[in-house]
Amino acid sequence: MEAKGSSKKMIATQEEMVANKVPIPYRDQCAHLLIPLNKCRQAEFYLPWKCENDRHSYEKCEYELVMERMLQMQKIREEEAKFKQGGSIPLIPKTANA
Repeated sequence: MEAKGSSKKMIATQEEMVANKVPIPYRDQCAHLLIPLNKCRQAEFYLPWKCENDRHSYEKCEYELVMERMLQMQKIREEEAKFKQGGSIPLIPKTANA
């Protein structure tokens, strides 16, 4: 299963996320990293110096998703700017008048 508009694929299934009680806002392409991170946090009583590798992997994944969305939005804005500068689609194609 792949999320719309993203190059990353969903690895964790909906059933896995429900079984591991992943909150709905966190059910994205990085949920497969959040599941073991949350298990580690619970096992280590949420000590901040524990589970650093899992946390780093999860945060890196989230960062990559944010950067990907920012690049997509930048491309959309550039296309809209071209449209506003007069790059509109002509109603009558040039070949019709020839």
